[in-house]
Order: sequence, then structure tokens, then C-alpha cells
Amino acid sequence: MQQNKGGVQKLFKQFGLFSIAFVLSSSLLNAGSFENFKRSQTQNFKEYKDEKDAKFNSLLNEQWKAYKIQNAAKLYEKPKPKKIPKTSLSNIKKVGPLVNITVPKAIKKQKPIIVVIPKKDVEFSFFGSNLGFNIPDGIKDANFYPSSQKGISNYFDKIATSEYESLINDIQKIKKDMNLNDWGIYLLVNEMSKRVYQDEDNSKLLAWFIFNKLGYAVKAGIANKHVVLLHYSDKKIYSTPNYKFGKDRYYVISNYAKGTIGRMYSYKQNYPGSDKPMDLSMESLPKFVEYTKTKELAFSHDGEEFKVTIEYNQNLLDFMATYPQADYETFFNAPMDNITYEQLAQAIKEHVNGKKMSEALNFILHFVQKSFKYQVDDEQFGHEKVMFAQETLYYDKSDCEDRAILFSYIVKKIFGIEVVGIKYSDHMTTALNIPLKGDYVQSGRKRFVLADPTYINSNIGESMPKYKPKKPESFIKVEI
Repeated sequence: MQQNKGGVQKLFKQFGLFSIAFVLSSSLLNAGSFENFKRSQTQNFKEYKDEKDAKFNSLLNEQWKAYKIQNAAKLYEKPKPKKIPKTSLSNIKKVGPLVNITVPKAIKKQKPIIVVIPKKDVEFSFFGSNLGFNIPDGIKDANFYPSSQKGISNYFDKIATSEYESLINDIQKIKKDMNLNDWGIYLLVNEMSKRVYQDEDNSKLLAWFIFNKLGYAVKAGIANKHVVLLHYSDKKIYSTPNYKFGKDRYYVISNYAKGTIGRMYSYKQNYPGSDKPMDLSMESLPKFVEYTKTKELAFSHDGEEFKVTIEYNQNLLDFMATYPQADYETFFNAPMDNITYEQLAQAIKEHVNGKKMSEALNFILHFVQKSFKYQVDDEQFGHEKVMFAQETLYYDKSDCEDRAILFSYIVKKIFGIEVVGIKYSDHMTTALNIPLKGDYVQSGRKRFVLADPTYINSNIGESMPKYKPKKPESFIKVEI
């Protein structure tokens, strides 16, 4: 026993020495690993192309917060009427100066010169234009893993050390060359990102990185272990899930007119210096390849048949069809294609030149009332859709706000008359700042005479009976 006891003591003594040696070697190993870790982190910091990236990546690793989804705003409190009343056709009093419309000749757009470009990593057609991008290896290799906050940080760390500058420059050049507004950039970046990755989470993170580099306030979040992109807008985007970060509202535009998302986790701070909201206004049209089609519009007026054939660019119509429900000012103030407007205005000119102003305005009102069938958006599209003036000319059917937008555009463009859009709880119409008798509304100190492009056969100064006693909910300013 003594021998065994001594042997055990000896064994434990040896084991103790081994343990000390192991601990010392492990400590040295860990110390070496820690130094390697520090060096790798320092190396990564040096590899960042932008010093803001290092600061932002540290913010991404801070504790994220849960955000509750906000109610998506609706354009109308009540459903729009599925049927509209008609009134008896009557002659309008002939007052005002004689009309003498002059229509500037629209310049025909030259066909684009086809240039053969070297094959790129990613190629696709963007509303008729063939675009291509080379994708740096660092972007190709970036991956959202694990499916958590850490995965977003890992993705950002990888892509921020890549040679991404040339890709950003290419996007900015296309933006300028094609005259893309913020919505055009949104579509371009998302389409390109989807071509880079098959995985939807990775493509969203690439779009997120690019938007931030372009100066837009866009956040990434996680809901149900998948990436959610949130775009800041200081104007309402209707029927779109959204979250509040302080006083600012961020919209999940990819879920426009779709289902909800629920609770989402994200970070409070924006990427440094990227605070630009998404602006859906379209002050000028994008430059898309011409894909010309024609359409004939016709209606009867005072025993005469009015017909006009207009040309339109299908690529432009396809772009407009992608639009979410922006504020009404966006649609009321967007331009029409010059060729389309010139053909329409020329046809109107032939019918109204030499007549009194009241007759000319009434002719345009009846043109909008009778050239299209009435149908609410839910029946035509399955959801609410506001049309640009260009779109209303294209579609065979339209409802109240579409006609109001088209009528206001024609009147302001041809005559330079001040127009306002008038919104009720379930209806949209227009009014003109003209010295005519009839039903009117007061906006500020100005008197606006009602002109309803939906109330069939009504003249300027006649309001739909249902809305005569009602006060408008709001007025939409139309820029001249």
C-alpha cells in the first residue's frame, strides 16, 4: 500500500507538472492567437476603403432592438364608388377670351446607337437598355451567415474590404446617363443585386450596402431569420409595411401591397452621412430606349366624333407600372412624354381654336370623362393604383384620381391655368382658378371652380350631387 500510495503521489505529482506545462503552453498559444486576432482586426481596419465603414461595423455589433410594425396608411378611408352617376348633357355658357393654342413641335428622339461592350459578370435588360456590371470577388464571396445580427456584420465586413468602388461608380454613371430618379435607382440596384446572388438575403444585403454608399438612409433588419430592407421616406408610402425609428418612418418597399412582416430587429444609427430619404417624385422622365406603340382615343362631342392617335414608349409605361402608392403630388406633377403630349394637344387644338375659353375647357373635360371606361382599381389591378397622366391615356379603364391627374395635366400644360386636386373620403376631383360661375371650393384666399372628370356629361362648375355639401379632406397642389 505504501508503495502504491507513493506511486499514486508520484503519478499525481507528474500529472501536476504536466498540467502546469499544458496551462503554460495553452496560455502562450492563446496569447499568440489573441495577437493574431488583433493583427487580423487591424489588417481588416486598414483594408476598409472608407473610414466610416469601420465605425459603422462596430455599431452593427452593438445590441439591436426589436421594432413593432406600424399600420400601413391607406389612400382612402372608404371604398370608391363602383358606379358613377351621369347627368344630362347641357351647353356651357360661352365666356372668356378666344382660344388660340400653339403646340411646340416635339423633337423626335434619336434611336440609340448600339455599342458592343465586353462581356460583364452580370448582364440584364433594364427597360430596354442592356446593362452590364463587373462584380469584385470580395462581393461574390460575401455571405449572410449565421442568420442573425452577426451574419449581417460578417457580410458587411467582407464587402466593405472588397474593391467595390468601381461598381458604385458604374451605378452613378448609369443614373446620370438614364436620368433615373430615386425609384429608378431603387429598381436598378435591386435588379443588379438579384443577378449577383441566388440567395435573396445576400441580394438584399448587397442592395443595402450600395444604397448606403449612394447616400440613402436604408437600414437592414432581421425578421424570422431573414433580411429586411427599410427605406426612409419623409413622405407617406401607402399600403406599405413600415417601422418608426424615433420620428422617422422607414418602409419595407419590397412588401408593398403584400402581407405584413411582424416584429423586426434592427439598429438605431444610420450609416454615417447617409441620411437621404427616398424621393418618389418624377420631375423629368427617365431616358429609356424607345419601344414605340400607338393607341387611338375617341369620343363624341356636340355631334362630332373626336379621334386622336397617340404614340407612347412601352418601356416608360412598364417603368411607371412598378410604382408604389406615393403621395398624390408625385402623380399630379409628373410630366408626360413630349411626343404623346404634342399629338394629344395638336388634336385638341383643331377642335377648340377660335372658340371661347369656357368651351375649350369643357371640351377637354368631356374628353377625359368619355374616352375611358370607369372601373375601380381593386377590380382592374387587385389593389389601389394611382396612375400617371401617361398611364391613363394607355389604359382603357380608369377611376376618379387617374382622370383628375390627366385632366389637370392637360389644362395646366395647354393653358397655364392654376389647378388643384380635391380629395374626399372616397372620391377625387379637380377645380380651376377661373372666373366662371358654378360650384366652387375655397383654397386659401382663392376661389376654384369645380371640374369633375368622372361625373359624365357634367360641365365645368357642376359638382357631383353627393359631394356638394361636403368639405374636401385635402387639396393637392399642382405645379404650373
